[in-house]
Amino acid sequence: MNSWFNRTVVGAGLTSFLADVGYEMATAILPAFLLTLGLSPDAAARAVGAIEGVADLLSNAVKIAVGWYSDRIGKRKAFVVGGYALTGSAFALCALAAGWPLVLAAKSLAWIGKGLRGPLRNAIITDAVDPAHRGKAFGFHRAGDTLGAILGPLIGLALIEYCLPDSWFTLPDEPYRVVFLITLIPGLGAALTFAALIREQRFTPKPGLRLGASIRSMPANFRRYLVGVGIFGLGDFSHALLTLAATLLLAPAHGAKEAAAIAMGLYAGKNAFGALAALPAGWLGDKFGHKPILLAGYLLGFLTMLGFALLFLTGTASVVWLAVLFAIAGTYLAIEEAIEPAMAADFTPDPATRGTAFGVLATVNGVGDFVASVGVGALFALGGEVAFGAAAALMIVGTAWMMFQTKRD
Repeated sequence: MNSWFNRTVVGAGLTSFLADVGYEMATAILPAFLLTLGLSPDAAARAVGAIEGVADLLSNAVKIAVGWYSDRIGKRKAFVVGGYALTGSAFALCALAAGWPLVLAAKSLAWIGKGLRGPLRNAIITDAVDPAHRGKAFGFHRAGDTLGAILGPLIGLALIEYCLPDSWFTLPDEPYRVVFLITLIPGLGAALTFAALIREQRFTPKPGLRLGASIRSMPANFRRYLVGVGIFGLGDFSHALLTLAATLLLAPAHGAKEAAAIAMGLYAGKNAFGALAALPAGWLGDKFGHKPILLAGYLLGFLTMLGFALLFLTGTASVVWLAVLFAIAGTYLAIEEAIEPAMAADFTPDPATRGTAFGVLATVNGVGDFVASVGVGALFALGGEVAFGAAAALMIVGTAWMMFQTKRD
């Protein structure tokens, strides 16, 4: 507790780095892989939205329950290790996919693993640092996460473009299948790293703790905070759709394969900006207050969606403008993921109920991801400007709620 830069924080950051190398490699190539299976652009958008949304929905089924159960038994680490192992191995199933349903199954298993590990990992990090340094701890964790998210798409891009030439294969989908198998290496490495490096701080179990009572006991300000997170989350869809959007915008001028490669590069650039922003965001939150920094991140999210809506509305296929929007997207996501859990910890001072609190927060985010990903993916049929315009509208409403309806006790 004397230093925020301790073994637990470093171990969690390294674990997230490896995990993101694996599943961001898979996420970056997923839209292009679906197109090689013969889906039309509209069908691919609906499929990506459905895959991301349903995976988030199933993930939510375990988040609150595992958070509450960990509070009840006084243990968290084993669930986190199991969650990383499940996420790290699930994407290999995509190598066998003949259509998008098996991709949906693989992503669902991976995100159930995220549901198992995310809330409890955040509770372990919170317990390991002083309250005055939570923003920096979560910012460091997010930086490790995002560095992996930079390297993963770049590895995927390098493998598809340079290491797995078309001449080696008979069908265009086969190089993507090889990449899905390679994701096993960093994915399972993440589970081993967490198991080896993290020392969980034990706390008093509450064997009589009831889930409903635990949720009802959450502070009123925390519940108001969750409303703002939820409204913003209804517009905050999976960024795999940003990659698909860039591919669709660029394909007429660059061709499908080159457009997909550019989109993967933009996605990696987005993650690079996220890595640069994460630790400074946490530091600024600790110094000036978590709420104003989160509001700044939410506003950047609104500007991202508004910018994409304008690109589709005007038919602009500019790599430069796309690069700017991807950079803003990476920055707002880094702020969101560094500060949201720090604010949740501010509102829940009892360590013995933090598993439940982080489970509730993760579920609210997950429901938002589900609705946003499925909704925005479906709205692509009406035009990208409609889909991104709807996301922007929900984000600004959530920002307004967070500004005026939340405060510390």
